[in-house]
Amino acid sequence: MQRYFLTEPYETKEQYIVTGEIYHHIVRVMRMEPKQQVFLAFSDRLAIIAEITEITEDAVYLKELSKELAEKELPINVTIACGYPKGDKFEWVVQKGTELGSHKFIGFPAKSSVVKWDRKKLAKKTERLKKIAIEAAEQSHRQFAPDIVLLEKEQALIDVFSNYDKVLIAYEESAKVGERSHFATALSELTAGESILIIFGPEGGFAPDEIAVFQEHNGIICGLGPRILRAETAPLYVLSAISYQFELV
Repeated sequence: MQRYFLTEPYETKEQYIVTGEIYHHIVRVMRMEPKQQVFLAFSDRLAIIAEITEITEDAVYLKELSKELAEKELPINVTIACGYPKGDKFEWVVQKGTELGSHKFIGFPAKSSVVKWDRKKLAKKTERLKKIAIEAAEQSHRQFAPDIVLLEKEQALIDVFSNYDKVLIAYEESAKVGERSHFATALSELTAGESILIIFGPEGGFAPDEIAVFQEHNGIICGLGPRILRAETAPLYVLSAISYQFELV
C-alpha cells in the first residue's frame, strides 16, 4: 500500500484533503481511484490507513479507516552527521540510512572534505536530499521522514553536541589500535526516548585537531570493528548495529 507523508500533525477529521505533489502521484503516477487505500503519515509520527472517497481536478479526498498500530521507528533517535564526501555518496547514506531508521542527517564541511558548497548550493542540495529521504521513508513504510540539515561550518555541528544524550565519533585510528568497546558501551547505556549523535568523517577521515575539539566537547571516539570502512559504509554499519541492539535482541 502506498504511503504519503504530510507536513501537519494528526487531527481527527471527517475527511483529509491532499493536493500538490501527493495529488499528482496518486492521480497521475499511481492512477488511483475512489475506494483505493493509502497510508497517510503525519508530522507527529502517527499514521493512518485512509480510503479515497473523491478525486477532483486538483485534490484527493480521503477518510480514515484505522490507525497504523505497528511501531516502525527506532526506540532511540539517531542523528547521522557526515563530513561532506565526494560525489553522490551522501545521497546514498541518506537513502539507505533512512531505510535503516535514522532520525536525522547532518552534513558538514570537515577539514579533509573536498566538496565545497556555497549557501545556494546547500539549499539546492537540502531540497534534493529531503526528497530522497521522503521517498526512502515511503518505500520502507516508516512513520517519520528524517530531517536534513546541511551546515556551512563545522563549528555549527559542535554547537549542537549538548542537545544529545551521547555523541560518538567514528575514528579510524581507534579501529587501527583495536578499540572495540566504546560503541557497544554507549549503546548499552541508552534507553528508549534518548538521542545519540554519531559523526563520520569524509574520505580523508578526521584531522587530530578536529578529534581533539570533539573530545573537548564530550564527544567519545570509537572504533567500528577491526576493518576500516568507507565513508558511506560506516553510517550504515552503525545503524544496523543499533537496530540489532534495540529491535532484535
